[in-house]
Amino acid sequence: MSKIPITVAGSELMKSELHRLKTVERPAVITAIAEARAHGDLSENAEYDAAREKQGFIEGRILELEGKLANAQVIDPALLEDDGRVVFGTTVELVDAASGEGSVSYQIVGEDEADIKLGKISYSSPIAKALIGKYAGDVAEVRAPGGVKEVEIVDVRYE
Repeated sequence: MSKIPITVAGSELMKSELHRLKTVERPAVITAIAEARAHGDLSENAEYDAAREKQGFIEGRILELEGKLANAQVIDPALLEDDGRVVFGTTVELVDAASGEGSVSYQIVGEDEADIKLGKISYSSPIAKALIGKYAGDVAEVRAPGGVKEVEIVDVRYE
């Protein structure tokens, strides 16, 4: 399996979630299962069924996070300094190429970290694909559902 790029912050978030699941959530659900078992007949015990379902979700999420972290290639954007070129982890400030208005800023991150509300877009998104390899001052054509849009790269930051 190939390595999956992730930022340092994304890696830390995954590690903290994994730690919480293992040290807080897992023991809590084990206790809930034990308490539900103590109530007797398991065939009609909704609390037992709910606790077992939650346990399955927690164990599945633990396996998923461990797999992702094992295959992660952690990239620190602050160490890149790629001569102003847009690469994974960089924060890019864009404006509409035609009008020069509508300044927006995005950080190019891994798929699991992407959150448009926080200004983080996946490296596999159409806009990121159009931007990667370009420099500040370049114009990129972004293929969006509404058609092709041209954006100008105003600034590239390695944060």
